[in-house]
Parts: sequence; structure tokens; C-alpha cells
Amino acid sequence: MPVKIRSEASGRHPIQLARLRRSAETLLGLTGHGSSELSLLFVSDPAMQELNRSYRQKDKTTNVLSFPMQEGRDIPDGALLGDIVISVETAAREAREMKVPLRQRLNWLLIHGLVHLLGYDHERSGREAVLMEAREYELQQSLMRIERKRSMTQLAINVDHVATLRQARGINEPDPVLAAGICELAGASGIVVHLREDRRHIQDCDVRILRETVKTKLNLEMGATPEIIGIALDLKPDMITLVPEKRQELTTEGGLNVSGQKKKLAEVIAQMSKAGIPVSLFIDPEPKQISAAAAIGATFVEIHTGRYCDATHEAAREEEFDLVAAAVDFAFGLGLKVNAGHGLNYQNVSRVAALDAVEELSIGHAVMARAIMVGLDQAVREMLALVQR
Repeated sequence: MPVKIRSEASGRHPIQLARLRRSAETLLGLTGHGSSELSLLFVSDPAMQELNRSYRQKDKTTNVLSFPMQEGRDIPDGALLGDIVISVETAAREAREMKVPLRQRLNWLLIHGLVHLLGYDHERSGREAVLMEAREYELQQSLMRIERKRSMTQLAINVDHVATLRQARGINEPDPVLAAGICELAGASGIVVHLREDRRHIQDCDVRILRETVKTKLNLEMGATPEIIGIALDLKPDMITLVPEKRQELTTEGGLNVSGQKKKLAEVIAQMSKAGIPVSLFIDPEPKQISAAAAIGATFVEIHTGRYCDATHEAAREEEFDLVAAAVDFAFGLGLKVNAGHGLNYQNVSRVAALDAVEELSIGHAVMARAIMVGLDQAVREMLALVQR
């Protein structure tokens, strides 16, 4: 295989070798070396420091090292290019400082290492540094365009709050069905509604009309109760998302305890699968819950972003974002499709949208609050622009 890849790094910062291999293979193609070979190794800081001591006589860690097997830039396709070693710990620190996803930083270091293997050296001269930087930028932009085409993050709009306003007066407006249509015309990729046991906002007739009128995708959020399960099996939405539900809560307060109720949730998933309905589980960014979701046959997980969104101090916000990012990568690595949502708004959505394993974000309150000021169509378009930037 053109790319030999392995990781000896600690599990503190989970990385997805399959995605990084694909990035490396894409970069080889972009540089005209689709049949060439390279070795890619991910390590922790102590191992990188030892490599620097042994090969560069520098007793410190660095983010990336390259060991070329060829000289010059006239390297034929099919040649053995060499080795790239990346410290995941250093990359994670740099990603946090730069406020970018870890995977984005790893991609840049991969590009930097590859350009070294192809004969560029920024330490050779000022002119060489300019040429190398230009080549890196060109490859980075090309890789980003290709990866964006592969998986553009989508935006699903939750219209529950439209029904909440309607129910407050006990009349027929505003209509969540009409709101859903406006959201779709503005570019939303799906509509989300939560049919609660107490019917505090969305009603049975709403979901039945939405099932007939939604042109994109209808995602029914629901608790795993017999009544609502029966409605879902009869309705056959495009997907369901199982969420915890408490009558006294204002909104969903946390993720499902999947590991503590695997048997019950597995039975619901089996019922839905038999009816051809994909199931997503709304869970906190915890490896135990993600592993349990994969074990019982969920198609999707929706990572709960509430703690990240609610954090009031930068250090706590960074810690919570790291947990979300790691959870997204971990879930993807287990073969799960990944969505995210809860508490996302116009200020904090971009970082989560930039996590390239996230397929779709589910957002309701922020868009509806903005819609009061500027109208629903514009509110959706503004949010979509942030998500897909």
C-alpha cells in the first residue's frame, strides 16, 4: 500500500488513522505521487524528543519530523519517499492554541512533512522557505476543498419552539409545519421535532402533517416509551433520535445512559431497524456511552454539546470542546455516523461544524430567537453560512 500508517501515541488525544490515511493518499495524488510510498507514524512527546536527540542532537520535542529516502525534487512516481513522524501531544497543544480541530492541525503537519520528503527545506534559505510555504498552502487548500466535497456539514432545524409559542395561546398559530417549509427553502437539510409524552409543544397532528410535507428529512426526537414507539413505527420518519425525557425539565438536560439500559435500547433499535428507520442516540461525549451505542446497533450518535456551549470560562470551554472533538473522532472510528447538537448558537457553532466527522448539526432555540429579530428565512441562512464556512 502507498501509505503505511500506525500510532504509538497515548490514547489521550484519539486520532482516526483511516481518515488520516485517506488524507495522505489524497496528498500523494495531488503531488503526482499516487503510486509512491511513505510511512506515517504518530507518537507521544517523549518518543519525539528521543528522535530529536538521536537524529538532530536537540533535546526537545517538535511537532513533526521527516526522514527522506530520496534527494532533490525530481522524484519519480512509485518511489519510496520516506517517513513522517508526528507528535500527537504537541499537535493537540497547537490545535488548542490556534482554536482549530486536532485533525486540521494533523493534516497541516502531514503536509509539512510530505513537502520535506519531496525535496523542499525551509531551513536552506529564505527563498526556499517562501517556496515551501507556498507549496504547503496550495496543498492545504486543495485538500480542504476535496474533503469538504466529501462531507459538507449539514444543518437540521428544530421547530419545537414554534409549537411552544402556539401552545402558549392555545390557538393555531404560529404553525410549525409552515415554519418547517420556510427552513427547508432557506437551505436546511432536515427538520427536527420532539414529540414529548406531555405534548407540551409538538402535537400528534403536527408530526403526521410534517411526515407528508417535509421534503428533506424528518428526524423525530422521542423517549423510548411504548406509546411514542408505536407512533414512530406507524409514522416512519426518516430517522428517530432517542433522548432522555423528564416531565419537569425545560429542555433535554443531558445524554442517554446507554450503557445502563443497553437491553431496553437494543430492543427499540431492533424494532426500528425492522421497519427501516435509522436510529440515533443522543449521548454525552463519553467513550463508555459511545461504545455502548455502537454495541447495540445504533446507526448514528448525536453528541451532546451542551456543556461546551454553557461553559462560562475559557479554560472550561476549551476542555469541553476537546471532549466533544475526541468523542466525535472516537464514534467515527467505531463506524458510527455522527451528528451533534444542543445549545449551539451563532457564536459557538463554527468550531463544532469544523469537526469533519460531524455530518449534521441540530439547532433550534438560537435560530428561533434570531428569527424574532430578522425573520426565519434569514436566521436559517445566517446559521447555515456559519456551519458551512
